Amino acid sequence: MAQEHSFMEPVISLSGGSRRKAYAIILLFGIVSLFGDMIYEGARGVAGPYIYLLGGSAFVVAFVAGFGEFVGYGLRLVSGYVADSTRHYWALTFMGYGMLIAVPFLALAGSWEIAAVLYIIERMGKGIRAPAKDAILSNVTAPVGRGWGFAIHEAMDQVGAIAGPLIFSAAFLVQGDYRGGFVLLLIPFVLMMAALFITRMKAPVPEEMEVASGISGKKLSTRALVPYGVFTALTMAGFAVFPLIAFHYSSAGIVPYEQIPLFYAIAMGADAVVALIAGRLYDRHGLIILGAAPVISLVIPFFAFAGSYSSALPAALLWGSVMGIQETILRAAVADYTAVSKRGLAYGIFNTVYGASWFGGSLILGWAYGVSITLVIGFMAVMQCIALPVFFYARSVMEKGEGGVAV
Repeated sequence: MAQEHSFMEPVISLSGGSRRKAYAIILLFGIVSLFGDMIYEGARGVAGPYIYLLGGSAFVVAFVAGFGEFVGYGLRLVSGYVADSTRHYWALTFMGYGMLIAVPFLALAGSWEIAAVLYIIERMGKGIRAPAKDAILSNVTAPVGRGWGFAIHEAMDQVGAIAGPLIFSAAFLVQGDYRGGFVLLLIPFVLMMAALFITRMKAPVPEEMEVASGISGKKLSTRALVPYGVFTALTMAGFAVFPLIAFHYSSAGIVPYEQIPLFYAIAMGADAVVALIAGRLYDRHGLIILGAAPVISLVIPFFAFAGSYSSALPAALLWGSVMGIQETILRAAVADYTAVSKRGLAYGIFNTVYGASWFGGSLILGWAYGVSITLVIGFMAVMQCIALPVFFYARSVMEKGEGGVAV
């Protein structure tokens, strides 16, 4: 069966056995991420209230959340470099996922200080595993098309993101406190680690799957990928985090408080569906599909920050759709345009740019919200208008292969 990487070279035929093996590993890795998301997304929603109940102030909650994200994204640069230098991609992946044990241990936290340390450990684990995990996925998705492979993984990831908070909420309703929910998350942790061990057994040397696939797209120098990084920074800086949108829904009385989690679940559902569509289209048509992200993002603020309930649903659907495109194509393209030997570092740099830009943009939007809704809408729209031409320039550079070949 012919590969669908029409924009990559060469196009070769792969055996059905190679594709079946690739699908099996992608699905196993998807199960790992599904359970992982159950754990940390289940805990994330109650992080603030839990620390507060243990005696932490609002400043402590904000500091723990901000510092945890800072450490998590900062570690990506280090772990990506270490992954490429040592070739121990699996070891870093196991270490990072293993640190999710900090979440069930929150049930034993007797003070906000201990809870804060455990939350930060969980974020550190994310930073350690992310580049290595993405590098492994980039290897095993090559036989089926990276866009499609990353899309399947993202869709399964979002199932966990939806299920986690729902499971935690159910546990809270039954037992009346957070500790029971944290203890319950020990079950997906055990299942996650078991699935990870099986995945490791199926693909002990994932690079071999990419080599066997014969996929050899343009492997560019770091300089050639700079415009892609600039585009990523611009579009993420102008993309509001969902908590800000939810805050607007609540503070403006647009959506009843109890319905806001439902709108987030709708966004996550849209993310999963659009990821599958975008991934398949990327494999067929190339990087041009990513151009839909800033176009849709340009429309989002006019729905998200409007004053009517009827605009909230399309805002959630559009927001989730952009997330699906970003999480699939942005990651797949990094692999398609970088050499295997530099893949971990490439993902480390990319993830840092992605997260830091989103965080920086969120700070600006948070300040702007206190000044004027019009300023929020204007900033988001302007950033996407700037990002769009940068995207077309980056695409031109990448697909022409300017800047030399990475070694």
